[in-house]
Amino acid sequence: MWPTWDQAAMLVAAMLVVVALTRRSTNHRVLGLSAAAAEVVLVAFLYGIWRLARMLPLTQESGAIDRGHQIWDLERQLHIGSELAIQRWTLDHGRLAEWATTYYAYVHVPALLGFLVWLWVRHREAYPRWRNALAIVTGFCLVIRFWRVAPPRFLPDLGFVDTSVQYGVSVYGSINHGVSDQFAAMPSIHIAWAAVVAFGIIDASPSRWRWLALVHLVLTSYVVVATANHWWMDGIVAIALLGLALAIDEGVRRWWVRRGSRGALRPT
Repeated sequence: MWPTWDQAAMLVAAMLVVVALTRRSTNHRVLGLSAAAAEVVLVAFLYGIWRLARMLPLTQESGAIDRGHQIWDLERQLHIGSELAIQRWTLDHGRLAEWATTYYAYVHVPALLGFLVWLWVRHREAYPRWRNALAIVTGFCLVIRFWRVAPPRFLPDLGFVDTSVQYGVSVYGSINHGVSDQFAAMPSIHIAWAAVVAFGIIDASPSRWRWLALVHLVLTSYVVVATANHWWMDGIVAIALLGLALAIDEGVRRWWVRRGSRGALRPT
């Protein structure tokens, strides 16, 4: 469905050639092409790492089902709304359930790529901050995946249904196949990326319509639950990690400025 890690690697190689051929140019447009190619290298590299991560020997259950039950119990203790109630309501409206499953499978990657292109073209000054936040929060998600957590769809004993199987729209397939890891529900990379898109648009755009970007985050939060691919806690943790990623980026920027200021004050 989505490009493989080796296809991403070929794109990285091709863009590195472009960068090597154009970086010494004095032409403004050629330099712009070189800068864009360099950004494609970074994004494609990160995408390739994300795809490679699912190939790690982490496909075993290793307590993932028990942790799924523990999250369910914790959410009940915290009086967080039931994912099961939302899924049952969605399944009662067949077309809506099919739409939610399709949205989950196909929208989140194109939305992210479209956001990055828009940011690069229209709001270049904001691009580094949100690119860095994307890289950091994705890194967090890939590390935390070592803590195995089963998604709701693996807990039919609680009443959950795997809508991707029911409607034949699945990015996972059997264990160790598909775009992502089967037992990496915590945190939700879908929510993390949707939050980058929504908050990034709100931060960068001066338009009064920018708040409509929250619709993508709300819809993504709904579909990951309605399709039984994530717990509410998966999304809550993902958004918290994005906040931490932004804080790290801001902290590093301030440190770099202070470091530069101290260097400028040194006697020559």
